[in-house]
Amino acid sequence: MTDTPFDYDEYDDGRHVNYWRLDPALKAEARRVYPDGEFEWAASRLDEFGELVGGTIADNADIVDEHGPELHTYDRNGTVSNVVEYHPAQHENERLTYESGIVSDAFSAPPERNEPLGLVHTLTMQLLLSYADAGFVCPVSMTAGAALVLRNHDSDSSLDEYFEGLTSRSYESVIEGAMFLTEKQGGSDVGAIETIAEQVAGRTYELTGEKWFCSNIDAQGTLALARRTDAPEGTAGLSLFLVPHRTPDGELNDQLYRRLKDKLGTISVPTGEVEFHGAEAYLVGEPERGFKYMTTMLNWERITNAVGAVGIMGRALLESKIKAANREAFGNPIQEYPLMKRDLFDMTVDYEAALAFAMEAGKWLDRYERDHDDEDAYRLMRTLTPIAKLRTARMAVDTASYAMEIQGGNGYVSDFVTHRLFRDAQVLPIWEGTSNILSLDLLRTFQREAAHEVLVPYVESLFSPVDHPALDHLVASISEAFQTLQQALVSLADSGDEYAQYEAKQVANYVFDVVTASLLVANAQRALNASNDARKAVVAAWFVQHTLLDAPARGIDDGEAPPLDYFDAVVRHASLAPESLDESQ
Repeated sequence: MTDTPFDYDEYDDGRHVNYWRLDPALKAEARRVYPDGEFEWAASRLDEFGELVGGTIADNADIVDEHGPELHTYDRNGTVSNVVEYHPAQHENERLTYESGIVSDAFSAPPERNEPLGLVHTLTMQLLLSYADAGFVCPVSMTAGAALVLRNHDSDSSLDEYFEGLTSRSYESVIEGAMFLTEKQGGSDVGAIETIAEQVAGRTYELTGEKWFCSNIDAQGTLALARRTDAPEGTAGLSLFLVPHRTPDGELNDQLYRRLKDKLGTISVPTGEVEFHGAEAYLVGEPERGFKYMTTMLNWERITNAVGAVGIMGRALLESKIKAANREAFGNPIQEYPLMKRDLFDMTVDYEAALAFAMEAGKWLDRYERDHDDEDAYRLMRTLTPIAKLRTARMAVDTASYAMEIQGGNGYVSDFVTHRLFRDAQVLPIWEGTSNILSLDLLRTFQREAAHEVLVPYVESLFSPVDHPALDHLVASISEAFQTLQQALVSLADSGDEYAQYEAKQVANYVFDVVTASLLVANAQRALNASNDARKAVVAAWFVQHTLLDAPARGIDDGEAPPLDYFDAVVRHASLAPESLDESQ
């Protein structure tokens, strides 16, 4: 935090800046969730990466959006070639990103360190990368996810070479990962997968079938689900296989990259349709355990989807602050007008709310991956993960949409980045499961894994220690909302399955609101105790007011205007003395 607010009128747009330095909220959340000692080591690397993403990578991302990957299924002689042609700017972004350790540092000790960093570090780097290119985050995330699956579930040394490639820091030896799940007839119904696996010898199989949405289509480390001959129907009969682009002898695998999808956004990642024609594939782990193994990657991908959403929100917010500080209307910068102050205030609080929840979900996944015997970490991860993806995805779409409006007509044309932010954000509610699928997944964690037994004491541990007088009224409101949430969970448990499904999305949003309010008020206490700064108290108060409380007349006649009183503190990150707080804050 700084006593001097950021002067956003110093910038022309959100380019050629250091995204890490311009995001104090991200710095604070990273410090909070990194394991002991790791943040202090990682901070300088995050600063370097924030500079890199804000400069070269952001410039390249705009070029790639105009010149996306092109598929050449056949060569000039009509022979299958499956070549995906990338613009040189994409190759440069790949080299800069992977050699920064975004994947490798979580699996092997980075230079000048004796041990790997946790997955929270990868998530934080992915969040920064999403400021520039959320589409490129997809292959980066799947590369880390495929490595995680192999590390957790495959003890056979035959796949060691693929694991080493997935986790390499050298661009010359990096291989990227992918996950081919969706089939045309199944969609979200994974159990309807029809791809067949026939054993050739040992752990080597041949796959026959079709995959309908295949992002990072030409990855060398693709994970795919298929059903072995005579295996049961449904998810219980699925096995997991690694399908390379080229087989170990260097030959093109027996698959056909039929076409690339003509997508609205995320142009930098090639998404297409794949036909397996006896494609060589290698069994991962034990047969008929594939769906369980794939959930490791799904949980990871859902959290990376959430931090990707937060990154888009962060960039959209930055572009909006800069535009509002520079654009004049009727003789003044538009940031000086009350309505714009309220809009930017709202966007800032939304961003910090999404940031807190997404990073918290990542923290629990990281803890579980460090200790698979930690049952509480597992159940919290399983609870927070679908909620994080569900809520932040929608928030990213809304934030990107309004950022376009703040830009005016420029925001709607491709010359300005908000156009791409909105297009990229729109896929986030779809990737890795729609909001309905995520809500049902949350319901399963309550019904099958008794996650509520861990959720209740966890939430209490967040807000109950908060005892700063300036936060008493917020703690009281959160406590009341928490009690009604518990009543709702009990009611849901006693209801029939059909009604539970009907209310599942409501419950997911309710949990998000209560947990996020608790995280924000705990953050406010830390800031007050550490530096006597009340800025985060205002953020927490605004979130509580607008998510947990029903203001009479929607607050219109209460005469209070925190966005006017505390604009510099919240939007421009100036410090705020507690005595300057209004009694209602």
